[in-house]
Order: sequence, then C-alpha cells, then structure tokens
Amino acid sequence: PPLLLLGNPFLPLLTGLPRPFVREVIRPFLLWNACKRFGRWLTNPKVTWILFVVMTLGWHAPPLYELTLRSPTWHIVEHACFLCSSTLFWWPVILPWPSRPQWPEWAIIPYLLLADVQNTVVSAFLTFSDRVVYPTYGLVPQFPGMNPLSDQHAAGAIMWVPGSIFYLIPAGFLAMRFLSPRRHAREEFLLMQARLNVSRNKRKADQRELVFTGFDLLSLRWVGRVIRSLAFRRVVQGFLFGLAILIVCDGLFGPQIGPMNLAGTLPWTHWRGLTVLALLVVGNFFCFACPFTFARDLGRRILPANRQWPRWLRTKWISVGLLAIYLWSYEAFSLWNSPWLTAWVIIGYFVAAIVVDGFFRGASFCKYVCPIGQFHFVQSLVSPFEVKTRDLDVCHSCKSFDCIKGNQQQRGCELRLFQPKKESNLDCTFCLDCVRACPHDNIGIITVTPGRTLARDYFRSSVGRFAERTDLAALVLVLVFGAFLNAASMTLPVENVLSFSRLTLDLISQPVILLIFFSLVLGLLPLISIIGCALASRRLGSIAGTVRPIACRFAMTLAPLGAAMWLAHFGFHLFTALLTPIPVVQRLFLGLHIAVNGSPWWNLHTPAIPQLLDFQCLTLNLGLLVSLYFAWKVSVSLAAKRKAVAAWLPWGVLLSLLYIAGIWIVFQPMEMRGMLH
Repeated sequence: PPLLLLGNPFLPLLTGLPRPFVREVIRPFLLWNACKRFGRWLTNPKVTWILFVVMTLGWHAPPLYELTLRSPTWHIVEHACFLCSSTLFWWPVILPWPSRPQWPEWAIIPYLLLADVQNTVVSAFLTFSDRVVYPTYGLVPQFPGMNPLSDQHAAGAIMWVPGSIFYLIPAGFLAMRFLSPRRHAREEFLLMQARLNVSRNKRKADQRELVFTGFDLLSLRWVGRVIRSLAFRRVVQGFLFGLAILIVCDGLFGPQIGPMNLAGTLPWTHWRGLTVLALLVVGNFFCFACPFTFARDLGRRILPANRQWPRWLRTKWISVGLLAIYLWSYEAFSLWNSPWLTAWVIIGYFVAAIVVDGFFRGASFCKYVCPIGQFHFVQSLVSPFEVKTRDLDVCHSCKSFDCIKGNQQQRGCELRLFQPKKESNLDCTFCLDCVRACPHDNIGIITVTPGRTLARDYFRSSVGRFAERTDLAALVLVLVFGAFLNAASMTLPVENVLSFSRLTLDLISQPVILLIFFSLVLGLLPLISIIGCALASRRLGSIAGTVRPIACRFAMTLAPLGAAMWLAHFGFHLFTALLTPIPVVQRLFLGLHIAVNGSPWWNLHTPAIPQLLDFQCLTLNLGLLVSLYFAWKVSVSLAAKRKAVAAWLPWGVLLSLLYIAGIWIVFQPMEMRGMLH
C-alpha cells in the first residue's frame, strides 16, 4: 500500500479513463459534498489508526486466524481487510494527491510509533509464548530441525524486527524533517546561489557558513542569565562535591551492604540513570556540574599546571582502556554491592583529576583521560542542544578570539574547541567558559538535530575528521558493545552461562572468567564485526580507499543505538529503585542523631511501572532508526552511484542484530541491583 500511494494513483487513473466518463460520471461524484465528507472521515488519522489496529489484532486472534486457515474464502477476506486497512493507515502519512493533511506533521510521528507498539505486542506474544498459539500449525510438516513452537518464535521475530522498521523509518524521516531548523527566505536564496555558482566541495563549505538558528536556551531572560553565571556553576559543583564527600565517608565507614549505603545506591543507580536522561533530553549537564573539576580548580591554587600534555598521548586510547577496565571490574568485583570499593574509586578519581590537571595545562584530564567524560561526549552526539555560535559573520569579524584564548576576566575553552569550527558536542563539557569569554555574546546553547554530524566528515576543531580517528571509532565501539554487554551481564541466562563456565573450569576464578568473556565481547567481536562490515561495504558499494576510514565513518553511526541501550538499561534500574535513597538518608540522620521518627523505612517499595518495558522497547526502536538513518547517509556519501543500498546493507544487518540482542536483553529476568527487595 505505501508504494501504491507514493505513486499518486488518482491522476493516472483519471487520465486513463475516457474523458466523457470522467466528466459526466466521476467528476459529479467527487464534487458531491457527502462524498467529500465521507472521504475526509474515512482518511482521518484517528479512524485509519483504529481500523488498522482492530484489523491486525482481530485477524490474529486464534479463532479468526484458525478460520482463515481452514477456509480459502475467509483467507481472501482476511487479506482484503489487510489491504484496505493498511492503505487507509498509510494515507495520512503519504497524503497522495489531492489529499490535504488533517493533522500537523509532528502528530504523524506518534501515530506511527503507536502503531509499532501494537506490532510489538503481537510479535512479542508470538515470540515468547511457551505454547503453539495456532493449533493448525502443529499438524503441518516443518522444516528440518524445527518444531511448531520454534517456527512460531521465528515468525514472531521476523514480524517484529522487519515489521518495526517499516514504521520507524518514516517516523524517523518525519522527525528529522521536523527537528531540522527552518530556513528563512534569504537563506534559501543564498543556498540556491551556492548550488549554482560553486564547485561541490566549496558548496559544502558554504552550506556550513549559512546561519540556521534554533531555540537558544541562554536567550531565556532569567534562566539564561542563571545558567551562564560562573557563580551558578560553582554552586552546583560545590553541592555535588559535598555529596561526593558524603558518599565516600558513608562508603568507608557505613554498612557494607550496597542498598543500605549511599555509595551503593546513588552512584550506580541514580547518578547513571539521571546522567543518560540529561544527555538525551538536554546535553552534557553532568560535566557542567562535575565535582572532579571543582576539586581540580582548587588544587590548581597550589599546583603549577604549567606543562604541555605529551603529544603522543593526545588520543582517546587511555580512556578506551580505562572504560574497558571499568566495565570488567564493575562485574568482576561487584562494585555496585561494595560501598568500600566504590568509595576508593571516587577517591582515585579525585586524585587523578587533581594530579593530571594540576601539572598539565588546559583540561587534559577531561579530554584524554576521564572515562566518565568520554561516555558523556559520545552520548551527547545525539543530544538536542549544543554549545555553538549564533552568527558566524560575527566570528569572522572578531579579532580577539577570546572564546579560545580567554582574557583577563575569564579563561577560554580549555579543550581547545574553536567555536567557528566546532561541530557537535564531542569533547565539549558544557563548562560555558567560551560563553562568558566571548566579547560579542555570540555563543549560546542552541537546539540542533540530534546526531546531525554523525554522517559528515569534515575537519572539526580539536577533533579532526572522523575517518582519520581510529581511537575515536574504538571509543564508540567500546561504549556501544559495552552497553549491551553491561546489561546482558545482569540477566539470568548470561549469569547461568558464566556460572557454568566457572564450575567447568574450577581452577579459574570469577574475575578471570569475566576477563575472558569481556575480552571477547569488547575486543574481538567489535573488531571482527566492524572490519567485516567495512570490507563488505567497500566491495558491494565500490567504495574507493582503504578499510580503515570506511570503518571509522560507519562506526560513528552506531552511537545512537548504543545510547538507546544505555537509556533502556539505566532507566530500568532508575525507575525500579527510585525510592531506595530515602531509607539510606534516614539511616544517616539517625546516625548523626538528627531527629527522625522511628526507624528507616527499609520496606519501602518503588511503585511498579507497567509501561517500563514499552519505554525500553520504544527507546531501542528509536535508537535503531536513527543509527540506520545515519548509516544510510554515510553510505550515500561514500558509495558509487546507485550502490548506496548495497554499501549500507552490511551495517543495517549489524545494527539489526544489535537491536535484536537489546530486545532479548530487556525481556530477560534482570538482577535488581541497588535494592533490598
């Protein structure tokens, strides 16, 4: 049906009919007011969506489905209903001529996503059912090695993943078009001139020079003034610094049971969940409020900070290694359930930040060492806000370059991000030093299309080109595969496999088993997957050049799906353990002899959220969609003419496999960490 409607069938049909018949029969009928009212009612999105869902769910009900299997006539009726209802469903999305929209464009996005929810419900029911839903299939011959139940599970999975893509791709296209900044008439004229008068490479540069302004958070009268204030940042940093000290003290001297200690609840459950939410809703807020840089600034009052960071260390490899070690040690030493170890991790973090930035200029710790910062940088690639210039013409006329050099009142960007050449949130801590240093007030926190730079490959200030940054691609891959590995390690099937391996190889300890497992999933698996997909893309798409830049370009497009997995996982723990800090704080008050009625509420339960699984599935759906979209954009820019689909296909398969793994993970029993019950 979508292809039929995309062909605008009415015009060729009317043109192909005899003119007298069209004039005397068809025209009066189409102009009849009752007919027009009925047509608008029939194609109303509310009507089409309800009709589509009723037909899908109704015909998949076992009694009706069994009827269609036994009766050829009813089988034809079923497919006729599917054809008519699906044609009407896609009508408000495609709007074939001469239709007019009845809903605003943005409303079609939830229209499609809600339709995908019902597809997910039916597919999940078939995939995870422990019995054969349609008895007739139990009586027919099966493929070798399959039984009726496994055949049903396979059918449900096929209906789930490819079926969801048909809803998510148009929803993503509409979302990108809606989020793209609107261009003014003069900007359109300038863009047209650029297309007519300059070469292809120059045209790309000119398009970047055009000013597409979005909503600026700093333009809000009171909110903007508060956010840009250095005093406000220091207050927030000071609060988190004090909270970190409290967590360390409780971790060292409090009860060594994770859910009863601040060090076992706030860092591993609430801070991580809120961080990912903030990154995907606003931006890199937690780097803005970082307590470690607060301690570093205090340390610089004593330490010299006069050395240059070694050139050979100006990469992401240190942070890649630290991230891999963190992901392994989190499971190997049960950091989530060891307040004492958690406290020493925080102490080590403070010492590292003070020592590195106490002896080296700039923000070397943030840019090259801090694994938390690298996590924030990569996830903020899909954030809706970005610290960027408001008007590039003002930057071109500026002679001071205070945004990067600083001045007597305010330091410039310590991460060496030159605003006119800055793209995306990569390496940006949202410290707003550039905002306060700019003499022209030409930098804001401005809305952008999430992930807009993932498919582009031009020089970025202090970052360079994605195609030349193997270390950056490795960082993204560790975080993407680490997202699925970190979540899977908490599920019952993976825990059973690891326990079986430990019992089988009884001479190997649990940390060693986990080291082998993590090395395979974080090291070997990404390497084989990325190189294999890059080789396939180069061959299928006739892409010129070596494998490395192809792999680096496409690796960046995996970031949205990784961010979705982090959100689905951390969001689960955040919402299931939302109230656990309350009895912990009550215990602290009692220990400090502050008046608290009774004893801590250790039996306090967080109310169950039935929609949590739907939220996780929707998050993964959106992550898959965005990653597929940007992988397609990269393939279009790299592949030979008419071979973009072939170049994109290996990455589409890889992303789909990761998505299936994510869906499998969220449907598994998961360890309820950070909770007593």
